[in-house]
Amino acid sequence: MARSLKKGPYVFHKLLKKIEGKKPAGTGPIKTWARASEISPEMVGFTFSVHNGKDFLEVFVSEEMVGHRLGEFSPTTKFTRHGGKMQKELEQKRKESEIASAQAAKAPADAKGAAKKK
Repeated sequence: MARSLKKGPYVFHKLLKKIEGKKPAGTGPIKTWARASEISPEMVGFTFSVHNGKDFLEVFVSEEMVGHRLGEFSPTTKFTRHGGKMQKELEQKRKESEIASAQAAKAPADAKGAAKKK
């Protein structure tokens, strides 16, 4: 649900103080825990280090991000992968086929190299 227009966007006031009067190119990443803060047009060009619960992920703010929240660009969970035994078998087959195709591509190249040496 969107925030009321009467209230305006929620931008953490300390973040605005940190970027006030600074140029984006001259500053390093700005450390913040304010994941709920919306990205305002003044923040474009700055790099923020947004906390994800464990460590800080760097987020470079571009014009397309204005209106979104900082937390959207710093995921809190790490995706490992789907599947189990079946997924491992599929990956193993894929890996074997890649190795076979690489060897097949290498074999004609070796034959050409051997012909040139003679």
